Parts: sequence; C-alpha cells; structure tokens
Amino acid sequence: MGSMKDKRKKMLPPPYAAETKDVRFAGTFEVLVPIEGRNKPAKVPLQFPTLSAAEGWMHSAEGKDAIAEILAEAKNG
Repeated sequence: MGSMKDKRKKMLPPPYAAETKDVRFAGTFEVLVPIEGRNKPAKVPLQFPTLSAAEGWMHSAEGKDAIAEILAEAKNG
C-alpha cells in the first residue's frame, strides 16, 4: 500500500516565483513552471518588479490560464 509520503514524492511541485537569473533583467522576478520529464522548469515569458507581483499574477485568472497553457503544451509535446 502506498503511503501519502510516496504520493508526494511523485507529484510535481507547483509553479513558483523566483528572482530572474538573466543579468539583462537583474532585480526582477519570473514565474517558473515545473514540467514532468524535464530537468529545468518552463519560464513564463514575463518579468515582474517584485516577488509579490509575480506571486499575485500566478493566482490571477490570467496567470492560471497561462500556466495551464504551458502545462498542456508540454504534455502534447
């Protein structure tokens, strides 16, 4: 029987906001979406001035639609 701990290990982490690593956009934040089967998460092609702005966008209707679109595109190949 599988435990809850085993199930959590197999689940993908949720999308998250992080500081942009690209020096051209230093001081900004981006949203990253983990994709099953990929080592690197997909990046949402937007930059945000603050971490809270990026997190707010992720929970907005526009953000949820964009994240769902990225996940669907990755699933279809």
